[in-house]
Amino acid sequence: MISHRALLLAVVGCTAVGGTAAAQTPPRERAIVVDDVIVTGAPFGVTDRASLLAVAVLDEEELAVAPAATLGDLVNGLPGVRSTNFAPGASRPVIRGLSGPRVQVLTNGLGLIDASSVSPDHQVAVDPAEARRIEIVRGSSTLVFGGSAIGGVVNIIDDRIPTEPAEGGLDGHLSAQTSTVDDGTSFGGRLKANAGPLVFTADAFTRSASDYDVPVFPESRRQLEAEGEEAGDERTVENTFVELDQYGAGVSWIGSRGYLGLSVKHVETTYGVPGHEHEHEDHDDEDEDHEDEDHDDHGEEGVSIGLEQTRYDLRGELTFDAGPFSAARLSAGWADYEHTEFEGDEVGTQFFSEGQEGRLELIQRERNGWQGVVGLQLLERTFDAVGDEAYVPRTEISEQGVYTVQRFDRGGLGFEGGLRLDERSLESVAADRDFSNVSASAGAFFRPSEPLFLGLSVARNERAPSEVELFAEGAHVATGAFEVGDVDLDSEVATSIEATLHFASGPLEFDLHAYYADYDGFIDLRPTGLEDADSGLPIFEYVQTDAQFRGFEAEADYRLWESGQRSLTLTGAADWVRASTDLGPAARIPPWSATAGLEWVSRRFDAGLEVRHVAEQDRTAGFELPTDSYTLVSLRGAIRPFADRNVTVFAEASNLTDEEAREHASFQKDIAPMPGRSLRAGVTWRF
Repeated sequence: MISHRALLLAVVGCTAVGGTAAAQTPPRERAIVVDDVIVTGAPFGVTDRASLLAVAVLDEEELAVAPAATLGDLVNGLPGVRSTNFAPGASRPVIRGLSGPRVQVLTNGLGLIDASSVSPDHQVAVDPAEARRIEIVRGSSTLVFGGSAIGGVVNIIDDRIPTEPAEGGLDGHLSAQTSTVDDGTSFGGRLKANAGPLVFTADAFTRSASDYDVPVFPESRRQLEAEGEEAGDERTVENTFVELDQYGAGVSWIGSRGYLGLSVKHVETTYGVPGHEHEHEDHDDEDEDHEDEDHDDHGEEGVSIGLEQTRYDLRGELTFDAGPFSAARLSAGWADYEHTEFEGDEVGTQFFSEGQEGRLELIQRERNGWQGVVGLQLLERTFDAVGDEAYVPRTEISEQGVYTVQRFDRGGLGFEGGLRLDERSLESVAADRDFSNVSASAGAFFRPSEPLFLGLSVARNERAPSEVELFAEGAHVATGAFEVGDVDLDSEVATSIEATLHFASGPLEFDLHAYYADYDGFIDLRPTGLEDADSGLPIFEYVQTDAQFRGFEAEADYRLWESGQRSLTLTGAADWVRASTDLGPAARIPPWSATAGLEWVSRRFDAGLEVRHVAEQDRTAGFELPTDSYTLVSLRGAIRPFADRNVTVFAEASNLTDEEAREHASFQKDIAPMPGRSLRAGVTWRF
C-alpha cells in the first residue's frame, strides 16, 4: 500500500515536471479577477452574487488600512462573526456562535498546524498583516475543508508563493501605523520581483503594543457584585501587551500553463494573558514603579505566552489544453510550532504541534454551465503538552479525506451538490479512536430576474471530536475549569438548511442569509457541580446532547449620490443567532447586533462614519454572567495626496464615546472589556 507521504511526493514530482516544461513560454493572462471571485469553499471560483455560501471578504485595499490586530479582533463585527477576544495577543473568530475546533482558520486553504483551537488563550499562528485577502465563509456547507469546518472557515490568502509576475518587474507594499489606546506601533513590508520565469517574494512585519486603556474599572459590575467587591480607579487592563515579529520569503517558477513555488515563514509572538497572575506576585509600591518598563518586565507580574512557528509551503498549478479537467492544483505544508506559557520568569506549560498537510485538486473543465472539483486531503500531526497544565496528553492525529463539489448553472436555474468522506484517527495514552464520517450538501438557486438571486441549500456534516474533547484531564486556567474529556464521544452531526437572497440593481445591493441547524450529539462542556481538590477549580465534563442553532445575517448598501469616481453610500448590517441545547442555552452565544454607516469615496479622499449597536445578552448558561448592551461610534478617513494614488495616509477614531463594551463570546468579558477611545493613524505605500 502506498503511504500518504509517497503519494504526495509522487504528485509533487509530476507537478514539478509539468511546471518546468510549461515555464519555457511567456506568462499567461489570468482568467479570474480575484476581487470578484470567491475561491474558499468553491475552488473553481464563484462570484459573491451567485454563491449559496455566506461569504465576507476583506480585500487588499481594506487590509492596507485595517488595524494592526489579531485575526479574531480584525474580523469581529462582520455579519455573523465575533471574536473570542481573550486578549490583544490571542483572539480567534467566532462564527454563528461557534468557535474552537468548529471554526477552521486556514492559510491558503491549508490548516495552521498550531494549537489555537486547544484553548482560547492560544493565538493562531498567522497574522492578518501577511494577508492580501481574507475570506470568511459562514455555515457548514464547506465540504472542501471537512467536517471540522462545521461552523465556518476563515482563509488567509497571501502572495508569498506568487501565482503571477510582478507588475513592471517589481512591486511591493510598505506600511506603518500607531494607536493611542495601547501605545501601539506596527511596521511591515512585502516585495515581489521578476527574474525571467522566476518570481521572488520577501515580507516582514513587526508589531508592538502596551497594556490597553478602558473606560471603566476592568471588572464588570456583575463580577464585582458576585465577589462582594467595589470598583477601583484602575483604567487599564494589565498584562495585555503584545510583541510580534514575522518574516518570510518565497519563489515561483511561472509559465504559460501554470506555476510551482516554495515559501518559508517564521513567526514569533509574546503576549500577556490578563487575569492570570503568577501566584508569587507582590503588589507593593515598589512594583508600581515598574509599570512603564518594557514588555519583558510584564512577565514578572503575570502569565505571558511565547509562540514560535516555522512553516514551509509548496503550491503549484498545471493547466490542461484538453480532457475532462482544466487544471490540477497542489498545496502542501509542513510546520513546527511551540507555545510556552511563562509564570513570571519561569517556564510553565509548553505545547507543541508538528505535522504536514497536503491537498490535491482536479478542476473540471466547464461544459455547458457545469463546473466541479474532485479533491484529496491528507493530514498528519503530533500534538503534545508538557508542564503542570498539560491537561491533554500527547496525541498522534491522522486524517484522510476525499471530496467533490459540483455546480450546474444555466442562468435562470442552477444546482449545487457535494460529498465528502473522512477518516480521522487519534492515538494517545488515554485511548485510540477512529472515526469514519460522511458529509453531504445539496442546493438549488433561481434567478427570476437579472438583479435577483434566490437559493436554498441543505447540508449534513459530521465532525469527529477533537483531542481536547476526547482526552482532556486536568486544570485549564484559561477557562477557569478542571476539564474532563470523554474517550467514548461519537461524531457530532449537524443537519442544516439555509436560505440565500442576493439583490443588486441600480443604487441598491442587499444580501440575506437565514439558517437553521440541528445538532445530534452536540459536544458541550458542562459543569458537574463538583470541585477539584488540588486546583480548587470547578469540574467541567465534555458531554453530548442535542442542540439547535438558528439565525440570520443581512447586509445592505444604498448609493445616495454618485458622480464619476465620487459617491456617498448608506450602509447597514444586522445579525442574530439563538442557540439551545437539551441542557439549556448554549454558553457564550453573541447577542444580536446592528450596524449603520455612511461612506464617502472619491479619487483623493475617503471617509466613513459607523455606528454599531450590540444588544444585551441575558439568555445565558447557568455558569456565565449576562452582558450589557453597548453602542460603538467610529470615524475614519484616508487621503491619497499624489496623482498616482500609491500613497495613502489614513486615520481612525474608534469608540468615540468611550463606551464600556464587553464581548459576550469571550471567556474574559468580565475582567477585560474592549478598548476605550482611541486614535489610530498610519501610512501605506504601494509601488
